[in-house]
Amino acid sequence: MSPGESNYKRRLMFCVMAIGIAMVQAANGQTYDTVQPPGNNFDQAQFRLWVPEGLQHVKAILVLVPGSNGDGRDQVETPLWQSLAEEQGLALIGLYMTDKMHDDMFIEHYVDVGNGSGDSFLAAIDELAELSGHSEIASAPFLLWGMSAGGEFNYEFALWRPDRVAGFVVNKGGIYYSALASGDARKVPGLFFTGTDDLAFRNDIIRGIFSINRRAHALWALIEQDGVAHEVAGSDLIAAQFYRDVLEKRLAGDGMLKPLRVEDGYFCDPVTRSCVKAAGADEPRTPVSWLASAALAETWKAAQSVPSVSE
Repeated sequence: MSPGESNYKRRLMFCVMAIGIAMVQAANGQTYDTVQPPGNNFDQAQFRLWVPEGLQHVKAILVLVPGSNGDGRDQVETPLWQSLAEEQGLALIGLYMTDKMHDDMFIEHYVDVGNGSGDSFLAAIDELAELSGHSEIASAPFLLWGMSAGGEFNYEFALWRPDRVAGFVVNKGGIYYSALASGDARKVPGLFFTGTDDLAFRNDIIRGIFSINRRAHALWALIEQDGVAHEVAGSDLIAAQFYRDVLEKRLAGDGMLKPLRVEDGYFCDPVTRSCVKAAGADEPRTPVSWLASAALAETWKAAQSVPSVSE
């Protein structure tokens, strides 16, 4: 284990303690499946809904999107996500979407959601709402989780339909179709992860789309994980706290999404690893992260890599 990886793992343990997440056994719940026909920019489109046992009303949907052309339907059985769903009144949806065969399969076409795959996903949501008897699912806001291509899908969906997204995670992916987000999309809280041992082009792309939009006051944060390659590496634990904050601050009593303001959060500087209240503070010209709460700002400080120091 490298010194950087060891330091990161120690900080991650602090994060887990700070977040207070307990890994529990899989919970009881009801599962429903649906399939959509192939479309313009995708081949397979299969979806699985999980609703906690006894949940009367679904407040929001945690969408679980796997890596490139992967089957994420079994992710609805993940104890971490089931525990969060029971605690927060969520449903879980796992995706299995794939490209039609083409020359460069590392460039996922289905993550370009505005080209057909997004409509397929929304059609599946409507079907699952009917199958489950939870009609509220058809209009419930989304929390988007994904790794690699899953994060790419999340980013593109948040830009395409910001009105449906409470918060999203970009996690070490490398292929993105959009750069500058709309003003509405920049108001959707986002959490971006890179790893110091991941491929440089992936990190550069994520930093680029984060930086240009954060410069335009996007409500987004970037965490660079020390000694981490192309892997989850605890980002799911941090994302769970992020989703808690998003739900607390954005979800109104009628299920509608409330807007957040820059001045209501915290600026966190990756160079100094310090955070200050945004209200009354001058935002640096160099993009800094924005976090919605003091607790999440502390988690960011513990998880953010230590900047290298020149001798």
